[in-house]
Amino acid sequence: MAFMVKHMVGGQLKNLTSGLGEEKSEGEKSEAAAKGMTQEEFEQYQQQLEEEKRERDASFAQRKAERATVRTHFRDKYRLPKNELDETQIQAAGDDVELPTELAKMIAEDNQEEAHKQSVLGQLSNIQNVDIDHLKDKAQATLGDLKQSAEKCSLM
Repeated sequence: MAFMVKHMVGGQLKNLTSGLGEEKSEGEKSEAAAKGMTQEEFEQYQQQLEEEKRERDASFAQRKAERATVRTHFRDKYRLPKNELDETQIQAAGDDVELPTELAKMIAEDNQEEAHKQSVLGQLSNIQNVDIDHLKDKAQATLGDLKQSAEKCSLM
């Protein structure tokens, strides 16, 4: 209850008394003086803060563009639809974005593995439970049977 009375009466009392004391107190100073600096030091400090912010923003944009490059690479690799946002992030970074070196190494290794898998020997090694020696013996036996049947043939 006391809160309600204080809230209702307190706000009105502040409005009445605020017009009486319009004088600035000595405690109110400029931002520079409040931080214990001269105006010139304060301006240099502000410029330094702005420069640091620009550097942070630039490095952040660079990292975003690198991530977008990685996503674009994987979209190309797996034939997924392209994303306009990634392309704009790459362009915003100035098109000088490259894949990180570790990722580039991993991609090169993956490409070599895929090339090996696409070869005939790579396809044969992917087939599980295949005995190459057994297949070779069977092929030689079949070839021998064909030769014998060719010798028995009277037409040849």
